[in-house]
Amino acid sequence: MTATYTFDVFSSLDGYGSVDAEGDWGGYWGKQGPELLDHRRAQFADAQHMVFGANTYQQFASFLRMADELPELQDPWVQRMTHMPLTVVSSTLPDPLEWPGDVSVEDGDAVGVVRRLKETSDIPLRSHGSLTLNRTLLNAGLVDRLQVTVFPVLTGRTGAAPVLRGADDFDLELLETRTLDGRTQELVYRPTLH
Repeated sequence: MTATYTFDVFSSLDGYGSVDAEGDWGGYWGKQGPELLDHRRAQFADAQHMVFGANTYQQFASFLRMADELPELQDPWVQRMTHMPLTVVSSTLPDPLEWPGDVSVEDGDAVGVVRRLKETSDIPLRSHGSLTLNRTLLNAGLVDRLQVTVFPVLTGRTGAAPVLRGADDFDLELLETRTLDGRTQELVYRPTLH
């Protein structure tokens, strides 16, 4: 039996995961409401093994160093996520890494690393963000669930990090959908290569 792998990502309606240096949109930052926070807390209540690429790890590690200045980092789901086991796929980061929970660095091909994790993990795998890593895993057929949380913003002028640019063509089977706080959409799909 193999563990399921969920690619979990936040996006603007026009498909961007962040903004350039000129932008002030933050998607989650300032747009999260109580229903979204409760739902995220429930999603992270059960044991999961997190998988990040080097850039996402470095962003989260930087955020954690600024926890006093970023109250969103005190959100219970973020606290829970940062204390789950984490594998960082990187050929450049030194081991050991600074992280609140159990963390390891896996050097090598991301597809091989995640394929091995899927075969050996007793708990589901989840990655939040890590766009380049997850597009590679999606194209390799290793993503079982694509969870996109769409925030009610357009970033046509300042959008950076297109969430799915570079992905192959996929048919998506809608597994779940919900509206949170009357404005944010969560869409969960099972991707199948077209």
